[in-house]
Amino acid sequence: MKQPYLVARLGGPDPLDYISMYANPGDENRGIPPHWHYISYGLSDLHGDGRVHDHNFRCNTNEGPSGFGFELTFRLKRESGETNPPTWPATLMQALARYVFQTENILYSGDHVPWHMPLDGSESRIQHMLMAEDAQLLPITTPFGVVNFVQIIGVCEEELRAAQHWNGPGVIELIRSQGCAGGPWLITDMRRGETIFEVEPHLQDQVEQGIETEGSNLSGVNSRCSWEEPGENGDDYYNEDMKDNRTVDERRNSNEIDRPRISDFESEQIKATLQKGLQFPRRDSREFEYDNTRRKQSFDSIGSSEGPTELLRTRTLDFVHLKFNLEAGSLLPLALKGRLRHGRHFTFMSALNDTAVTLVSTSVNGSIADENHPFAAHGPWLQVLLTDDFIEEMIVDTEELVHPDEIMCPKTYSWPERRLMITILPDEV
Repeated sequence: MKQPYLVARLGGPDPLDYISMYANPGDENRGIPPHWHYISYGLSDLHGDGRVHDHNFRCNTNEGPSGFGFELTFRLKRESGETNPPTWPATLMQALARYVFQTENILYSGDHVPWHMPLDGSESRIQHMLMAEDAQLLPITTPFGVVNFVQIIGVCEEELRAAQHWNGPGVIELIRSQGCAGGPWLITDMRRGETIFEVEPHLQDQVEQGIETEGSNLSGVNSRCSWEEPGENGDDYYNEDMKDNRTVDERRNSNEIDRPRISDFESEQIKATLQKGLQFPRRDSREFEYDNTRRKQSFDSIGSSEGPTELLRTRTLDFVHLKFNLEAGSLLPLALKGRLRHGRHFTFMSALNDTAVTLVSTSVNGSIADENHPFAAHGPWLQVLLTDDFIEEMIVDTEELVHPDEIMCPKTYSWPERRLMITILPDEV
């Protein structure tokens, strides 16, 4: 079955030319159930005239990518007695293709897509997606270039989190090992009621071990955060009393998350930069992706040596007070253990107040901060450089944040000799 669409290049709303839907009998001996197999047409160059995107991406030989270099596939478990394939996967594939056309960001095997709603609009726990190589379709070389087949896998919230905190390929292999969750062909079952971690609790240990040994691919989160210099608002946080008290509760009446003062021009510059990042349609956008070396443009570029130089000149700070909501604060141990300990960076970004805080280790090249001046600000963007010994110290001191339900907010962690303070505020503030 082939479903044609009125494509955007002809004035229609759909980026894909059509989507084929096949009945696959599976293989009972290998634990592969009957399922529907969906394949898109339109992300690659079907016509050889470069119409998929602008001429800068056009491939004149068959050695480079055809169009965007891939097509989407999806495998949906076939229900007993079902004679026609459901059409909602085609709608989902059109939405993903629309994102690719609008941003020119390519989807790769191992990527994850937070969706935050059941993929089929039901009450299913399958509300997010991972991307993998299609189980059957190998890359092909056409007269207009190479085409890879990237398969969509429907996953639960806990499985998405594992992919974010560790990496997509590792979690995909765990899903592949569980027949009830996808099996060797990674078939999505919208009726699946248990996560792989509920079926096999020991798999969570594998994720934790992977983070410990390999690090995390999550390079940042959208969150509520802010930073300030202690004393700039009339408060002196680094007084003599605090030197004898490593962890203190902040005053209960100071619950507001303040923001550095920036001009309207700076605010518009930051907003324009952030809008170039991933913009999946979702109800609750908190995470952004994750291996940005392959992205055309994303917020992660702000955390690099090529920061927003069009804003104010860089200035160094003597003291810094960071403020995060509880949800962001609960990721601080992951940022320290899974990112900075492995020589990587981690960014907390607030679209609410145009503020960003990037934590970097001394192993990161191109940092604007250095060991003599570990706090460097560029407009509303702050970079905090942490030495290896300080990273280990913070891991120990903030370990309790991995259990956010047990944290009484506001909660303040203070390192006076390092001239750093972090306050965790309630999510509802």
